[in-house]
Amino acid sequence: MINSIKKGLAVSAMLALTSGAALAAAKIAIITPYLAQPGTQYYVEAFQEQAKTNGWSVNVIDTKGDVAAVISRIEDAANQKVDAIVINVDPSQVTAGLETAKKAGVPVFGMDSGANPLLVTNVTSNGYEMAADTAAYVVNRIGGKGGVVMFVFDAFPPVQVRGVIADTIFKNNPDIKVIDRVTPDVQDGGIADARAKMEAILAAHPQKGSIAAVWAAWDQPALGALQAIEAAGRANEGIVITGMDANPQAREAIAKGGNFEASMSQDFKGIGRTVADAVKRQLAGEKIKQSVIYVPTKLITMENVKQ
Repeated sequence: MINSIKKGLAVSAMLALTSGAALAAAKIAIITPYLAQPGTQYYVEAFQEQAKTNGWSVNVIDTKGDVAAVISRIEDAANQKVDAIVINVDPSQVTAGLETAKKAGVPVFGMDSGANPLLVTNVTSNGYEMAADTAAYVVNRIGGKGGVVMFVFDAFPPVQVRGVIADTIFKNNPDIKVIDRVTPDVQDGGIADARAKMEAILAAHPQKGSIAAVWAAWDQPALGALQAIEAAGRANEGIVITGMDANPQAREAIAKGGNFEASMSQDFKGIGRTVADAVKRQLAGEKIKQSVIYVPTKLITMENVKQ
């Protein structure tokens, strides 16, 4: 009896050690078409740092703006039997790849992607809240009236929801008119194309006061719009610019006290670390119940930009 108990304990200990070793040696694939975006870079780096601590090997695959290529990369990773896949792309656009991963028994996690039944969970910021804060800031700053230019990107769920909320808030103010709803080319991050498109909008609306604000769903278009406004000599018109992400360039612009007045600070490193934690929990056998895990955000203005 005693010998049987000892043998059982020994087997349990051996299984625990084997499981721990497997977890420590886990192979993870991160797949994204958006590595050119600073935010993506931050949370990928944070994930890598956490992975190193966990003893994992991580392969970061950048399809450089090619969303369709993500499907084959997911399929490749699944066929190679990695322990987990992390994606930063609209899951509805890569369903075929996710189905392959499911069949192969490889769990897939969203890192600022979108909720989807084929994902274990998606870790992101609360885009509804961020859009509401920045759109409300714009409404208050321009006194609820004037022309607003919006920079959006509906192809990516976390950004798409921001535009939906901002649209709703602007429409709730009858004296605000959305002059244009622009989707910039994001292959270089979005600054250059946003500047070009803002230059065209400025040329089409040359009268002082014809543009009251620029609301951007992330910082790169806001920075491009700022460059265009300054280059056109219209910085003194008081055009209010807001963005989201509060990346270093945006913070620098806000600190100068010019047109770029506010952005939302996302905890990108927190997103990366939280995804790594979710992967670790899943690989250890825990069932994650939340389809979306939100990481807190903060409105950044001149008052707190240096904090």
